[in-house]
Amino acid sequence: MTAAAVSVRGLARRYGASAVFEGVDFDVRAGEFVAIVGPSGVGKSTLLNCLAGLDHWDAGSIDAAGTRLDTLDETARAIWRRRHVGFVFQAFNVLPHLDVAQNIAMPLMLLGQPPAERRERVHAMLAAVGLETLGERLPEQLSGGQLQRVAIARALAHRPALLLADEPTGNLDPDTAARVMDLLVAEARANGAALVLVTHSPAAAARADRRLHLSATGIAAVA
Repeated sequence: MTAAAVSVRGLARRYGASAVFEGVDFDVRAGEFVAIVGPSGVGKSTLLNCLAGLDHWDAGSIDAAGTRLDTLDETARAIWRRRHVGFVFQAFNVLPHLDVAQNIAMPLMLLGQPPAERRERVHAMLAAVGLETLGERLPEQLSGGQLQRVAIARALAHRPALLLADEPTGNLDPDTAARVMDLLVAEARANGAALVLVTHSPAAAARADRRLHLSATGIAAVA
């Protein structure tokens, strides 16, 4: 069996005396696509942020391919995230003052990849997401679907072992949403990345190898 890319044990997140979730245990294998579903307000995005080391948690552990995130300080988590995580945000989070190619190149630049290799990888990612002719455009010149494809290309540019997506189709029409999911899944499979998707969309969740339902008292497989 493929080794776990992420192992979560006994994870809990609280706000004051109230638990957002607790007792969360699950694994995601390398190359596996897992969708996390559940009602609004149960902490799905918070859980995803914990997996990325962007948010803190109050109990439990997260092991990402041998790295215990709960033992790292903020600086070490940022370095780990830069190297190993691709995050597709619901709000895209592209940088408005950079063009499409520069946005995609950002994680490669942060990792110190040489310019020639960086340009080659950006060109390949632009082709992969169908934006070959739009590399010099600014984000304000793109549609929502195009912006989401930029976000996916940026998240995948450095070939991360862990790909996290927070409602990547939430702001898109059904046809564009389907194309974005096709792209996200295909690119994750090609890179052997563990893909964890948070979604309210039954169509998006149905694409996953497994679905997990998050509640305040834990997480369980959906039949």
